[in-house]
Amino acid sequence: MKVLASFLMWVAIIGPQFTPQLRTPVIHSKTQEARKGGQWYLAENGHAVYCYGPVMMVTQPNIGFLRVATFCQGERPMVPLKD
Repeated sequence: MKVLASFLMWVAIIGPQFTPQLRTPVIHSKTQEARKGGQWYLAENGHAVYCYGPVMMVTQPNIGFLRVATFCQGERPMVPLKD
């Protein structure tokens, strides 16, 4: 009985020496390259857009000046912004 108790105490004190496996980070190169150097903007339609170019003021014949973000993600070269 004393042997069993001393063995359990030894196991509790020493314990198993497990080393956790090292986790390697998952790199999504397309996502990181796509978002390099851009900024998020709120479009006029209420959606968030990610654009790489500068914000510009463009003149429209009926509206006047329109603030747009340029070189946006996807197939949109300019997106009107919400003020």
